[in-house]
Amino acid sequence: MLFLPLLIPLATAIAGLLAWNRRKLQRLLGVCSSAALLIVGLMLLATVQQQGVISAQAGNWPAPFGITLVADLLSSLLIVATGLMGLCVTVYSLADTDTRQESLGYHPLLQVLLLGICGSFLTGDLFNLYVWFEVMLIASFVLLALGGQREQMEGAIKYVALNLIASALLLAGIGLLYGVTGTLNMAHLAIRLQSMPHTGTIPVIAALLFCAFSIKAAVFPFYFWLPASYHTPPIAVITIFSALLSKVGIYVLIRVFTLIFPQETLAGQPLILAAAGLTMLLGALGAVAQPELRRMLAFCVVSQIGYLLMGLGLFTALALSGSIFFMLHIMAAKSALFLTTGVVARLTGSSSLAELGGLYRRYPLLAALFLVPALSVAGIPPLSGFWGKLALIQAGLQSGQYLMVAVALGVSVLTLYYLTNAWIHIYWKPAPETAAKLQYLPPHRRHQLLAPTLLLALFSLVLGLLPEPLFRLCHSAAEQILNPSSYITAVLGTLP
Repeated sequence: MLFLPLLIPLATAIAGLLAWNRRKLQRLLGVCSSAALLIVGLMLLATVQQQGVISAQAGNWPAPFGITLVADLLSSLLIVATGLMGLCVTVYSLADTDTRQESLGYHPLLQVLLLGICGSFLTGDLFNLYVWFEVMLIASFVLLALGGQREQMEGAIKYVALNLIASALLLAGIGLLYGVTGTLNMAHLAIRLQSMPHTGTIPVIAALLFCAFSIKAAVFPFYFWLPASYHTPPIAVITIFSALLSKVGIYVLIRVFTLIFPQETLAGQPLILAAAGLTMLLGALGAVAQPELRRMLAFCVVSQIGYLLMGLGLFTALALSGSIFFMLHIMAAKSALFLTTGVVARLTGSSSLAELGGLYRRYPLLAALFLVPALSVAGIPPLSGFWGKLALIQAGLQSGQYLMVAVALGVSVLTLYYLTNAWIHIYWKPAPETAAKLQYLPPHRRHQLLAPTLLLALFSLVLGLLPEPLFRLCHSAAEQILNPSSYITAVLGTLP
């Protein structure tokens, strides 16, 4: 079962390449593969809930010498989220992606991206994490540049340049860590580093890895590449990027710095919390200043990453459970906002706030599909964003981090301001005289665009109205992270 989340997108990507000139077959393969990935993710989550942490050794090589795959509650939850987001974006792509992009391999590339994401969530050693990061980087770079427009190429070059720097830092940190410990298996590293003095080289390695993962996650001060790149590709590509790519960086920060470097995490709490607060604040201020909807949402992605990092900085079970819950919420809510933005651009030919208006009267469902996720992202009760922020704020108050709590609350107010202001400009105010005539969307295309958007908005709404089952699961995942004995035992067989 641990290999299926990798084999499904890999086999689909290969089949898509073999069916290069058969667009309909590629589309069918993409939808079926994403649905299968979601089903396997749910099965994996159920297995982990029943049996605890599970692991597999490729080729029967014993850990720590072989390739290890591990699934605990956190990675299983994120595999489910990957399947859900992959399915929604694939269905949306049926109406959003043009013929030229499909002829250049859009559908196989999307599957390769999902392969890299699933591999990053399931890998049990740092070198294979680097490999999966490179798989993601290659696929995401091509998806960003697909079509070859000038704006796309500019954004793709910025994206790949910063991520190559991150890869170099990651490889340097991995090399130093192997030189010091003689292993790269994460469970084995956790044991080796417990018996070593954490002076000199190890804090430097931790700092290198933190910088590398922070670039991938778009954490301050390394966030500037994200808003410079995420507004250029098609909306389906932006959506899968915002939902999953930056979350991989946050996931790895949580995994590595709770399992391998807990001492460095506790020592660096002020720096981590400062990075989280500045990421929140500068992302929100950047979003307020944007006159274009896609750029505004790109800065909003940056701002919400700060809340995810806040849980690691506070380093308590409540804080980490809040971060995990908030991560799942923001995947759905932010994706619904991006997909709605794509529908608006299809109807009006623009995503500039100055050129939009008056859509509420003709498209009330579209207005609701933007407003509900927007209020959820802002943290308005009883929507899903409220519960994740509530847990983080409670954890901050319990830890005495009052400045961090004040920043988190202030950024929520800013988020509410710029998202409701965008809603007013798009849907409520009268359309400007210079606005173009609304374009006609055939019913089948309209359904393909609205169905995944409606699903994600409803998921966010239900998650807010019935948060307790998922929050309990997130809390169990957080406790599992902070007590890694079950993880180590599942990988190595014993707990030395």
